[in-house]
Amino acid sequence: MRRHAAGFTWIELLLVLAVLAVLATMAFPSLRDTAIRKQVKEGLALADLARQGVQVAWTGKGEMPADNAAAGIPPRDKIIGNVVKDVNVDGGAVTLTYGNNASKALDGKRVTLRPAIVVDQPLVPIAWICHDLPVPNGMEIRGRDETDIPPSQLPLECRGPSAK
Repeated sequence: MRRHAAGFTWIELLLVLAVLAVLATMAFPSLRDTAIRKQVKEGLALADLARQGVQVAWTGKGEMPADNAAAGIPPRDKIIGNVVKDVNVDGGAVTLTYGNNASKALDGKRVTLRPAIVVDQPLVPIAWICHDLPVPNGMEIRGRDETDIPPSQLPLECRGPSAK
């Protein structure tokens, strides 16, 4: 009488490995997007310098600064960080261009923070709108949105209601 060996056959083990491989390939894009979102969020902190300059110009003159010089901040290529290669002010909007040590998927990509203001009320603080978020009631948005990072790679505070 022949005895059957206990355990798994090679075919069964290969099927398990194939299932694990499929699951892993589905998880990798999600992990990559999460890492990119962290880098985008890290870069947004560098926008604070420009946001303060725009706020001071709006409060002092009642108009949005045309560029970095009008906002009283250094030239765009001098405001750099670990993942940001420049910060530009254009009509009050603050645009960060990613580069330096950022992921290759972010290299040269931009995200824009636009000022939302109460017209003719320069003492009211600016509300900063990231990408396509809705404008608060009673406020008007200024500047052009130059964001070209896919919504799935933007942090939650930069994704509109449709992308959340």
